[in-house]
Amino acid sequence: MAKIEKTTSASKNSVEDQTNEQVLMPVPYLLFLGDCQIEEAAKTAFGLVQWRRELCIGQLRLSDCKIDVGLSDVTIQQATSMGAKSLVIGVVNAGGFISDEWVSYFVEALDAGLDLVSGMHQSLSDIPALKEAARRNGQKLIDIRSNTRNFETGTGRKRSGKRVLTVGPDCAIGKKYSALSIEQSLRDLGVKADFRATGQTGVMIAGRGIAIDAIVSDFMAGAAEWLSPDNDPDHWDVIEGQGSLFHPAYAGVSVGLMHGSQPDALVICHQPGRKNIISVENYELPSLRDCIELNMAMAKLTNPAVKTVGVCANTSKLSAQEAEVAIRAIEDEVGLPCCDPVREGTEKIAKYMLEIYN
Repeated sequence: MAKIEKTTSASKNSVEDQTNEQVLMPVPYLLFLGDCQIEEAAKTAFGLVQWRRELCIGQLRLSDCKIDVGLSDVTIQQATSMGAKSLVIGVVNAGGFISDEWVSYFVEALDAGLDLVSGMHQSLSDIPALKEAARRNGQKLIDIRSNTRNFETGTGRKRSGKRVLTVGPDCAIGKKYSALSIEQSLRDLGVKADFRATGQTGVMIAGRGIAIDAIVSDFMAGAAEWLSPDNDPDHWDVIEGQGSLFHPAYAGVSVGLMHGSQPDALVICHQPGRKNIISVENYELPSLRDCIELNMAMAKLTNPAVKTVGVCANTSKLSAQEAEVAIRAIEDEVGLPCCDPVREGTEKIAKYMLEIYN
């Protein structure tokens, strides 16, 4: 498959990059926010704005949308006149379905000459109105979760190279941002590193990867092995975590990804102040120590030498002063380096990780 136009693909500094399957998403993008009500549900849009803002031309919000990702509000016609080439669904919902209320906007976009990009579980081509609009306009329906490769089951075989996996006590807590920041920190330190995307937004940002939760469960570990193959001894794959071992709905994807990733290092992603598991609020978040303990226990199945090397704190809901206090408290609690990957980067964690493994 072709690469994302004008985006940066994974680095060429690995031995042989077998994870070379890329997706075509014509740029620039108009981000569709629909009727989104909470920030966590707009993580795709926020991720693209944070890491690929130069490719985002504006946002399209319905009248009852409560989320703003910081782009100009534009109509489909305005976006096309500004040069937009794709309408990207920037939100998610429980079950990953296409709302009936959205379809007319998507048909309008296809009629206006935009391709339609989705990371939802429901396939765009399964919706007759979209399939017909794409056909008559010669536009593409791009499902990021669609996968044409057949994966084997996991082998547990020890692979060369190093791997770090971001994990956490909940979903939508910062695992993708942390992995992207760690990759950048390692490269800034002169270390060979590649971000390995495992979710729809990560794939959109990186231009390659696997939406791991779209893989049949028996083959998740094998897909993660394929995503992070043998490499140079000093090369790091920085693998985007998914779900949480503590989430009653999504723990399964976390286990498969962890065992296939075979991480040498774990980075815990944590949001100070969050009390309950997202979308199942009768479940309380575990303590940081309990989170570390369970993730370490599970990771040791395929790498008994795994170590936890730091905590990435999502302090987006705290003031700068509150964030400093929270980060110091976390470091005192767990005895590991802690930082906010957006506010300050992850150089501190990257340096500590390299000290351990040099």
